[in-house]
Amino acid sequence: MGLEYNTERTDVRLKEYGRNIQKLVDHIRTIEDEEKRSAYAQTLTDLMRQINPNLKVGQDNDQKVWDDLYIVSNFDLEIEAPFPMPEKSAIGKKPQRMEYKNSKIKYMHYGRSVEHMIEQTIKMEDPETKKSAVIHIGRLMKGFYNTWNKDNIDDEIILKQIKQLSNNELDIDIAEVKEFGLFDNNIREKRPQNRNNRDRDKRNNNNNRRRNNNNRRRN
Repeated sequence: MGLEYNTERTDVRLKEYGRNIQKLVDHIRTIEDEEKRSAYAQTLTDLMRQINPNLKVGQDNDQKVWDDLYIVSNFDLEIEAPFPMPEKSAIGKKPQRMEYKNSKIKYMHYGRSVEHMIEQTIKMEDPETKKSAVIHIGRLMKGFYNTWNKDNIDDEIILKQIKQLSNNELDIDIAEVKEFGLFDNNIREKRPQNRNNRDRDKRNNNNNRRRNNNNRRRN
């Protein structure tokens, strides 16, 4: 039996599996019967999983071990397999670089989510809904500011920043904001009553007053 020197050996294509796996793959390629060849390949992938414990059970890892088998065979292995042979040019190819948004955030402590909410609020058509959204945004911005700063921020500054971020598309009466504390998270939103509600309350008060007077006369 002749000795085999390292200089006479072919390079190991995937070192994590070693030369013995490569020899087994070369042997499988010599089997003429395709069904038997495929069965041996299936057994070999199970052995490859044991050699490489990082390949846990899962579809992605299952495909990887079969891809590794094709690589070891130098993409010259005709078998029935659960995954097709990958393109040789795709192996080792760097994935496409993801494109990130280059737009800068005007106020970092508010984040991009506030800017996105402002964009959505601008598209609203109902005035009352838009007003409620502006109030909600103002509360969020005031809460975010107080999280990162010790000093309290004035409601006028919050409203000014909302106008800046919306290109003056969004606005609200600052006097109403301050009177009812609309930008304060611990105060529930208060809305001034409309004329119909005031008239209804007035009628109810008058009816209650008349009932009370009638009860006094009876007594």
